[in-house]
Amino acid sequence: MTRNEWESKLPSQITSDPLRRVEAYRLGLFLSDLAWADCAKLLKERRTMLIADQLYRATGKISSNIGEGYSRNSGRERAHYYEYAEGSAREARDWYYKSRHVLGAKVTEHRIVLTTSIVKLAAKMTASQHRRNRKIFEQQ
Repeated sequence: MTRNEWESKLPSQITSDPLRRVEAYRLGLFLSDLAWADCAKLLKERRTMLIADQLYRATGKISSNIGEGYSRNSGRERAHYYEYAEGSAREARDWYYKSRHVLGAKVTEHRIVLTTSIVKLAAKMTASQHRRNRKIFEQQ
């Protein structure tokens, strides 16, 4: 499934939410849907059954943490959740690399590129919140 196909099937409750403007959130949500099918493959191989569980948990936490952080009032709290999302994206990237023998090179490369994009975006979001916190603190 392409990202455009996936986006066309999102419910209006998600597409109308201002959170949807956050690219890292959209990518994280997309990745968690991709992980659903990826984990189904991993569950068929005995050696990767535990990886499937860890991978699905990690991918699911990315968009969830961004969503929770987006809803916080203070920049400090937002940064905290964005850091969690970044950590979950790094964890997912690690599990995807470990899954390469079952998922294949093309899928693994796509997922590693996707998780790396999320890591970079989440890191920028976190840094932005920290800069805002410093400005607010300096103005007091």
